[in-house]
Parts: sequence; C-alpha cells; structure tokens
Amino acid sequence: MLQIQENVSLKNFNTFGVDVNASFFAEINHENELVELFMDPQWQQTERLILGGGSNLLLVNNFEGLVIRVNIRGIEHRINKNEVFIEAGAGEVWNDLVNFCVARNYAGLENMSLIPGSVGAAPIQNIGAYGVELKDVFYSCKAFEIATGQFKTFTKEECKFGYRESVFKDELKGQYIIVSVKLQLSLTPSLNLSYGAIGQELADRHITQPTIKDVSQVVSHIRVAKLPDPSTIGNAGSFFKNPVITAGEFKPIEAKFPDIVHYHAGEGYVKLAAGWLIEQCGWKGKVVGHTGTWKNQALVLVNHGGATGEEVYNFSSQIIDSVYSKFGVTLQREVNIIG
Repeated sequence: MLQIQENVSLKNFNTFGVDVNASFFAEINHENELVELFMDPQWQQTERLILGGGSNLLLVNNFEGLVIRVNIRGIEHRINKNEVFIEAGAGEVWNDLVNFCVARNYAGLENMSLIPGSVGAAPIQNIGAYGVELKDVFYSCKAFEIATGQFKTFTKEECKFGYRESVFKDELKGQYIIVSVKLQLSLTPSLNLSYGAIGQELADRHITQPTIKDVSQVVSHIRVAKLPDPSTIGNAGSFFKNPVITAGEFKPIEAKFPDIVHYHAGEGYVKLAAGWLIEQCGWKGKVVGHTGTWKNQALVLVNHGGATGEEVYNFSSQIIDSVYSKFGVTLQREVNIIG
C-alpha cells in the first residue's frame, strides 16, 4: 500500500544536503504505485517534485507540495548478435548500472563512470562526460503520463536531446515520470579517449591497448581527484554548463585570452570550459559563508555545512556576473533550481 508522509525533511534526499521540508512525500517502488497515486484527484492538482538520486538540483525553499521519490529497481539485458540492450529501473543508481555493464564487457557507458544520480534522471538531463552523452547509447524510455495515468515509450528522436537538455526539461516538463530506461550497447568497444585527461592517464599507467574496464577506472580516478564526494561534502557535481558559442563570438575572446580552454562543438561552434572561466576570475577554492567552490574544481559548488539553498544560489549568481564581466560569456546553471 502506497504511503503518503507529511512534513518530511529532504536533507538526505538531495546531494547538496540542503535542509528543507516537503509538505507531502511518497516513495514509488513499482510503476503501479504511480497509477494508484494519481487515481486520487488531490495529487493530480497538487504541485509536484520528482526526485531520483537528488543529485542535479538545488532546493532553495521548503516545497509546499508532493515530493515523489522514484525508487523503481531492476536491470535486464538481452544480447542480439553484437548488440546489447539494457533496461534499468529509474531508481537504479547510475554508477551501479555502469559497473554492471563494464563487468560484462558491454561497451558504451565507460566514459560516464561515477556520474552521480539515478538512471531515471539520465534522459532528462542527457547526462554526459568525457566526450560521451547518454544520447549516444540511448534507445528508449518508458514514462508515466500524469494527466492520463497512461504509460508511453519515448524513442531517442522523441526525447529531442541537446547538450544537457531533453524534451522532459522543456515542452514536456512536469508532465511525465520516467520509470525505466533502455540503452543500446555493444560487445565490440569503440573507445573514446580524446576528451580531457583520459589519454594522458592511460599513458601514465603504460596502458597502450585499453579495455572498457581500463577506461572506466581511469575516468573514475580523474573524477575522484577533481570532484568532492557528496557523502562527505554537499554538492551536485558540475553546477554550470560548459558554454557553447559561435566561432565568430569565440574569435575576439581567443584574441584577448590565447590560453582559453576550448573544444570543437560542431560546425561553426566552440565549447568553452566553464571551470577554466570561473578559475580565471579567481573563484577556485573560494569560501563565502557556508558555501563556495571546490578546491580542485571551480565548476563545482559545495555546501561546507549549514548552507541554505538561497545562499548557494546567490553565490552562483556572483560567479555568473563575474565571468560575464571578464569574458562576455553568460554561464547557464546545469542544476535544476527548485523554489
């Protein structure tokens, strides 16, 4: 029987560790419980917040509505010649799914090792790291439509993936709850070693013919060295998107800052490293009140203990203003701001 709790602290349900309350709270362990929940007209009309791992959001205020924590588990896999189809429940921990696939030599997720959060959040954000995005391996997802109580399967095309974007963050925001995700992986690895420090770290380890396990281990090593563990210090990983600008916009910036870190982002576009921009403005490792940037990665904002969501948000606004003043580039927040 589905339980609805009242006045529940969300401190342990968001990786920033911000202590705000939800007026109502429900944990979903099976997709049928969503049908049960929304058969009640009260919950159709109440403001809702869908939580998975709570790793890509900043809670600014108490939530005066219903928080739904999706905890649907299970991983199934089917092999068809060289292809591997993996279907995972939305409540599975993303890195557990990566480890499941790497251990079986199912290639495609190794560059996305140690990304925090749940499987269900992955398509919403089109998560990615080190030159690989979810859309590269995505096949479909199953979602519950709140208004009708029906389930729908979304193809890759219907998800309208962009850089840290999808249809679920845009035109269908708040209308669907993802219950499972299906990925298409391969038994024949096509390794992506070109992005970031992967190649250098492999060379340092004297690995000349890397396996997907090698790549996963190297990516994990790099992330641990750069990023704080949410279990020891509150954070949501990368707080800002890497800005993508036109080649024309980039030219005068490069002329002024020849050392600017950048990557090709398709015909006529350049991706800038947000962390580098922030660091150049003097924010790396800076502490303001209870919040600040991480000492090893300026792209990550942290809760040093007792920070409110408003405090973190205001700090991020100062960084945005500072980067714009120096480079003329407007940073966009990658995390979802709630409240």
